[in-house]
Formats: sequence, structure tokens, C-alpha cells
Amino acid sequence: ALLKITAAQLPTIQFGDSNSLQVGDIVLAIGNPFGLGNTVTSGIVSALNRSRFRANSFDNFIQTDAAINPGNSGGALINIHGEMIGLNTINITSSGGSQGIGFAIPSSMVREVMYHLITYGEVRRGWIGIEAREITPMLAEQLHSEITYGLLIIGVLNNGPAQKAGINAGDIITHIDN
Repeated sequence: ALLKITAAQLPTIQFGDSNSLQVGDIVLAIGNPFGLGNTVTSGIVSALNRSRFRANSFDNFIQTDAAINPGNSGGALINIHGEMIGLNTINITSSGGSQGIGFAIPSSMVREVMYHLITYGEVRRGWIGIEAREITPMLAEQLHSEITYGLLIIGVLNNGPAQKAGINAGDIITHIDN
């Protein structure tokens, strides 16, 4: 959610650069778990660009072992400089508590979404309606193709932009706009 508040001298947090994060960086997760009030947990960045556990193709989570308990969602994930580098979002658990597998939305994505909401009132993302697989030398060999780079189109959404442009499953994209 994006709120517009007319007030002066509210405390704010500075955005950090989530693109500069590395596995092993120390982070703090701030939140209000279980309604206990402000709480801080510490951990490290365990992995970057996690996306396989959700259906959304825009997922690009920071994985951390800093506890992200129920109530921490929406709190800041901060770096050692006190900058927000992520927005605490979800944890994977079998017991309902934190088991060291928490996820935060990177600050770069938070800024992009914030910009779109302020500018357009909604999030706008380009899409072409394809499912693709990166061509590797091994895949090129399996396909008996001399093309060893690019994207192999493995699916096209009916009535999507790609289908309307004449892109078909089996096509290989090697360049965009020349």
C-alpha cells in the first residue's frame, strides 16, 4: 500500500541499493511480530533472486535467515548502514514460526512499484505473453541448432502480444529492436 500523509517531520528511512547485496551480508528485520511491538531480528542474506516458490513471474526475493515472523511482513529489512534494502514479506515454515527461511522484496522493486503507483495509480509492467528458455550450448546441440544464444520460445499465450505479432513456440529470439 502507498499512503499519502500530510504531516511534517515524520521519521523516514533511506533506501539502500538492493542490487549491491551479496550472499553473507548482515541484515536486520524490523517488524511487529505477534503484536509485541517493535522487534528487531538479525541474520544474513542467504540467497538472492529467489522466485521458485511462488507462481508470480515477478518474484525476485532476498532470502534471509533473520526471523520474519507473522507481523514482520511490511517491516524493513535493513543493511548495516541502516538503509532499507528490502521489505519483509513471507517465510517458509512447517510449524507457523520462523525457521530461518524468510523473504523480502528488494528495495529496487519497492522503488519501482512506488514510482508506478505515484505516477500512474497502478503498477504497469511490460509483457509479451511468452514462456521461454535460455539457449545454452547444450540445448542448441539437442535442438541441432547453430544458434547458441538467445531465447527458445516454448509457449505463447493465446491472444497475447507475442501471438498477435506472429511469434510461435519453437521460435528463437536472438535480438530485440534490431
